[in-house]
Amino acid sequence: MSIERFLTGITPSGTPHLGNYVGSIRPSVAASLRSGVQSFYFLADYHALIKIDDPARIQRSTLEIAASWLACGLDPERVVFYRQSDIPEIPELTWFLSCVLGKGVLNRAHAYKAAVDKNTAAGLDTDADVNVGLFMYPVLMGADILMFNAHHVPVGRDQVQHIEMARDMANSFNHRYGQHFTMPEAAIEDNVATLPGLDGRKMSKSYDNTIPLFAPRAQLQKLIGGIVTDSKAPGEAKSVEGSALFQIYQAFASAQETDALRQAYANGIAWKDAKQLVFDRIDQELAPMRAAYEALINNPGKIEAIFQAGAIKARAIATPFMAELRHAVGLRDLRSKDTVSIKMAKSALPVFKQYRESDGQFYFKLQSAEGRLLLQSGGFASPKVAGQAIAALQTQGADALADLVDSVKLAEGAQTAELHAAMQALREAKVASKAS
Repeated sequence: MSIERFLTGITPSGTPHLGNYVGSIRPSVAASLRSGVQSFYFLADYHALIKIDDPARIQRSTLEIAASWLACGLDPERVVFYRQSDIPEIPELTWFLSCVLGKGVLNRAHAYKAAVDKNTAAGLDTDADVNVGLFMYPVLMGADILMFNAHHVPVGRDQVQHIEMARDMANSFNHRYGQHFTMPEAAIEDNVATLPGLDGRKMSKSYDNTIPLFAPRAQLQKLIGGIVTDSKAPGEAKSVEGSALFQIYQAFASAQETDALRQAYANGIAWKDAKQLVFDRIDQELAPMRAAYEALINNPGKIEAIFQAGAIKARAIATPFMAELRHAVGLRDLRSKDTVSIKMAKSALPVFKQYRESDGQFYFKLQSAEGRLLLQSGGFASPKVAGQAIAALQTQGADALADLVDSVKLAEGAQTAELHAAMQALREAKVASKAS
């Protein structure tokens, strides 16, 4: 049985906080212990360059994040733990993929569209202050994923589009040069825990309301003491609804402990006493890891050695794979003879692709055998309704567009004749399949 590969990237853009621990680090470390799975975890320091131009900050953040994950139990002997910039094959693959991906795909990337919309609203040039790194971000992410032929990439809904783009890149490359890439799947994290910050809003560096994961004990207590609460006095019943303090406690406590604090709220516990309970429970979990973190932070050479060892493991996969890809595209020793000619598969067919976007809606698109976009749907409330639209197109061809005019449109530059031809090819393949 083949081993499933999972890949997770962590961008070094700041100091880890309690929200990162609860929402990402703790569940990811637990997932890394599963049997029958090969896990890849990497520090995405190339990605950090898109948003951060302070070299010292990137270096410090890389150190802090690596130390945090290791202190929280990530075992570099069990997983492939590496730094993106230590794998030179990744930027090389980025270039290969950029040569098979249409620019129009990147024009639709959420981050780029958001920047364009912001500039348009402000009356600026659409690409003002948009660097090429931001525009090309999805291609670099695609290279991260496809370099190791990851089967699953755990992401939130806002990142699903990037996985779909990686699939587009893989499909286009495979069509031109033969089968090399596995089609990755988004492992959507619908139940990612989020913590409120000091002010009650989502804990985020953007709001400056975070509690550093491994703040010294005294600082942790002071920060928890500063969490916003209401003005109810000791003895007055307090509601757990909307209580940031209660939500943070719940993320660390057992069900029994959570019920006990809920009752204490109803009994009118003083906010000072409630905050002490929260501090004690969080510190109980973090104290052993804090000691490990401090030891790692004070020994950056140990972390560097772990990264170097991880790079050796990662490149043991990446280097021969990149040699295979270089040969496939024609970057070869001139003395070699191409005894196995890679031909375009005559059996290649147009393909419908269904996917779900971050808005929760279901979409589909039709690509030609060459990977060109022919048809793009709008959002559907359910996959069943989207499937019914696809079925109508498969049976009626372009004629079905009249009934689907509000939800399905020809892609820019595509012709109705192309759609007819694509539908005909699919129907003929289906008939041939039944006949055989």
